[in-house]
Amino acid sequence: MTDDIDFHRLGDGRRIAFRHFAGHGDGAAQPTLVFLPGYMSDMAGGKATAVFGWARSRGQPCLLLDYSGCGRSGGEFAEGTLSRWREEVLALVASRAEGPVTLIGSSMGGWLMLLAGEALGPRMAGMVGIAAAPDFSDWGFDERQKADLAAGRTVLEDNPYGPEPTPTYPAFWQDAQDNRLLEREIAVDCPVRLLHGQRDPDVPWETSLRTAAALRSDDVQVTLVKDGDHRLSREQDIDLLLRTLAALPIQ
Repeated sequence: MTDDIDFHRLGDGRRIAFRHFAGHGDGAAQPTLVFLPGYMSDMAGGKATAVFGWARSRGQPCLLLDYSGCGRSGGEFAEGTLSRWREEVLALVASRAEGPVTLIGSSMGGWLMLLAGEALGPRMAGMVGIAAAPDFSDWGFDERQKADLAAGRTVLEDNPYGPEPTPTYPAFWQDAQDNRLLEREIAVDCPVRLLHGQRDPDVPWETSLRTAAALRSDDVQVTLVKDGDHRLSREQDIDLLLRTLAALPIQ
């Protein structure tokens, strides 16, 4: 991560860290790429930095951000919800991105991508989901865990990506339940590309098929990576992501 971090302050005092490249030359006429990380992740991840570097090499505008309570942003992670983080994404887009926007969402970021995309409406030029995980508050927990969360108790789960357990807080879970998408039409009309590894132990690859079916857009393609895991962060996976971005139609 370079030192080109800036901060955007929301009206309630939240201080959101971001990196922004304004674009230049022909690339500046292309949509701003906005990368949305997954749960407990941040803009220092390999996919986010790869997208940022690729955009700069093309002269294409790009925006990375850390949700409140994550990475370099202020706040407590325990206060985070999808609604809160969507508000931050939309505030940064309004502040830094001009014209059309392409959202790229990884895991939970794929859920946020869909929620923010509905709010951005005609500004949306495209979407790329990487193991997008809409509605994981529903299918990702068993009945006992849901009962604990509904009763106000935090759920801790083993974390395969770090030494500390992964917490799910009751406020996050309840807000997520209120923002479920897969049982209704997702009001997005732009081209959407969904990438998913078939060896993903966290988000079933069938979730991308359900997402594709729920999207209102007819221009939706799902790419399954037979040996791909949840992160899809190997060199060949990132190459696929960048090729997918490059092939999106310019509207």
